[in-house]
Amino acid sequence: MSSIKRFGCEIAHRRFVEIDHLRLSFLEWGTAGRPVLCFLHGGSAHAHWFDLVAPAFADRFHVIALDQRGHGESQWAEPPAYATENFAADLLGVIDALGWRRIALIGHSMGGHNAMSFSAWHPDRVSALVIVDSRPAIPTDRLDRLRRRGERTLRPYPTLEAAAQSFRLLPRETVADPALLAHLGAAGVVERAGAWVYRFDPASNSGRRPVDAWSLLDRIAAPTLIARGELSPVLPRVMAEKLRAAIRSATLAEIPASYHHLVLDNPAGFVRALEEFLAASMPTQ
Repeated sequence: MSSIKRFGCEIAHRRFVEIDHLRLSFLEWGTAGRPVLCFLHGGSAHAHWFDLVAPAFADRFHVIALDQRGHGESQWAEPPAYATENFAADLLGVIDALGWRRIALIGHSMGGHNAMSFSAWHPDRVSALVIVDSRPAIPTDRLDRLRRRGERTLRPYPTLEAAAQSFRLLPRETVADPALLAHLGAAGVVERAGAWVYRFDPASNSGRRPVDAWSLLDRIAAPTLIARGELSPVLPRVMAEKLRAAIRSATLAEIPASYHHLVLDNPAGFVRALEEFLAASMPTQ
């Protein structure tokens, strides 16, 4: 039986901002003027992935979960432009548009890759960095599979329920609450031309152009937490240790009983690790 009482989006504000002619969307919690936390989701995902995480910090921080370009309620890039540099430029535009000097970045998977790259390119704009089960580089074979998946058109479904029920994680391994997965499935589809489809641009996969961030890591100046799922095959412990050693002032935390999608598998465990890290690296008082 689910223990979920309420999803974070129910108390969030949905906001939009236009950056270089691209309309970007984000969920917002907390009070303006407080230190900013910005959550970045993974590929083919959306801001709701942090619905059991982000609200835990709303009493002390100004919190947003951004739908990155081509995902969620943010606009698709036309022509397709999904290089790491494009995601980073969007993020810088959001920070400037909202009048923030520095933010703490928390990124999962693709979002973690974008966050570490941004933190290297703009170290003066990042107060703290959290890399959540993310690699600095994607192996060629995995990137080829990702791009091939992106060449498929979005499958149409006749109803919202049918589309939501087809939602599956990739990688598939998870111990997430079924109620949370159902919520993500419903939040991740949209009606277009009389059918229901997933709410992301396939070109965000076929056109993905990630940098090799290994060469950037020594530029990161912010206190950094690397969080990996205890059972994750995506960021093995050996690689996580190598990542920790490559970033000055970095620490490593394993989130127990979780796979790659640890913000879904063990949101409470991740919140505890993030609480401890933020208390040490950017106290609000």
